[in-house]
Amino acid sequence: MDLSGKVAVVTGAGRGLGRAYAEALAAAGAAVVVNDVDPGAATEVAEAIAAAGGKAVAEAGAVGGSQVAERLVDTAVKEFGRLDVMVTNAGILRDRVLWKMSDEDFDAVVEVHLRGTFTCARAAAVRMREQGEGGRLILISSPAGQRGNFGQTNYAAAKAGIVAMARTWAMELARSNVTVNAVVPVAATEMTKTIPVFAPVLEEAERTGGPLPEWLRKDEGLGTVEDVAGLIVYLASDASGGVTGQAVGIGGDKLALWSHPAEKAVAYADGGWSADAIAASWESTAGAEPETYGIPAPKGPSS
Repeated sequence: MDLSGKVAVVTGAGRGLGRAYAEALAAAGAAVVVNDVDPGAATEVAEAIAAAGGKAVAEAGAVGGSQVAERLVDTAVKEFGRLDVMVTNAGILRDRVLWKMSDEDFDAVVEVHLRGTFTCARAAAVRMREQGEGGRLILISSPAGQRGNFGQTNYAAAKAGIVAMARTWAMELARSNVTVNAVVPVAATEMTKTIPVFAPVLEEAERTGGPLPEWLRKDEGLGTVEDVAGLIVYLASDASGGVTGQAVGIGGDKLALWSHPAEKAVAYADGGWSADAIAASWESTAGAEPETYGIPAPKGPSS
């Protein structure tokens, strides 16, 4: 996959998944603007890319407001002459159950994930439309946004909103040949290390340098951050020109296309539905097979 001549911005690229995305894009030939709220981390990644023979510059800043978003695009144009790919990866966590979540907890997560995705994508779309040569918006979502997750009101809501924006922008930017897709990654990160069934396995692999077990990579679709990066490179490439408006999951050995919300069951009543009529027929009509919710609990290795 050759991305030579393309220029990408990756937000939240100082560590973890974001770093893997930035390094994979650079290894495929793209010039990369490495963003992170931590200037030292951004610089370290940019220098590592350069040391490996790639092209990268660091641009620190907390995504959310339009000023940082526009600065990232301006840096790409100033340093490399154009912008072809925007990867909106930056994020934070402020996990609390609903009755303990403060306004500040909620707003902080929505500011970085949802508003940060919006402002960075908007700035990129303006530039891509000016260039007139198309482009790629790659928005990072999460299984929590697709299924919900205990204690993550703010995070799940933001990540669900990101997928909704991907569908909307895919329509709006189609005539400009700018594709927009959401990625739903699962990887061994600091967050997944807190899950009891995963923790000892991930710690052992980290200690020994050995591979993750097959049940984790296949059954749970959970691997390394590098396992996710191939999808980012593909979506940034010319080969993915016909893919837009999709939510694509990846992790370990697993690649998946997430479904979009659709009417699952429909019932009709002449003259409309009263509350009593709904109550009398719900379990035998529209509500006969209720949807599940929440991320399924990990099963662990089979005995």
